[in-house]
Amino acid sequence: MNIARQLNLLFARARVPWTALILLVPGLTGCDETPKERLSGRWVGERIEQFDPGHADRALGWVQGTFFEFDGSQVTVGIPAESPRKGTFKIARANEQDLNLVFHRPQGIEDQVAMRFEGDDRLRWMLPDGRSIIMRKQATE
Repeated sequence: MNIARQLNLLFARARVPWTALILLVPGLTGCDETPKERLSGRWVGERIEQFDPGHADRALGWVQGTFFEFDGSQVTVGIPAESPRKGTFKIARANEQDLNLVFHRPQGIEDQVAMRFEGDDRLRWMLPDGRSIIMRKQATE
């Protein structure tokens, strides 16, 4: 049975007004954002996890000055004490939460990055040895 017929039967039995259908259709048509759409915007470093306590203060200062800005297939990476780097990126693999990105620098160098969405406004940048950088999506003005 097609979805329209199922909805028709549901509303007929429940005596729900057809205007309620307007509220249901977006969820049924899969209007979830793509991983690229979810990445879009500026992500700023917020905190670190699993760093050596002796280096944690310095690492946290570095992280809080770090950002990623995604716009379409373009990415700008800001690292403290360096000029922001621009390049392109592609999503090599993605599921609902996990992403494997490939950053393409203009010089032809590729960097592979593993990330995980943690809600709508947090992104975990997973580093080797179990360390992580938690990034927060900056609100648009």
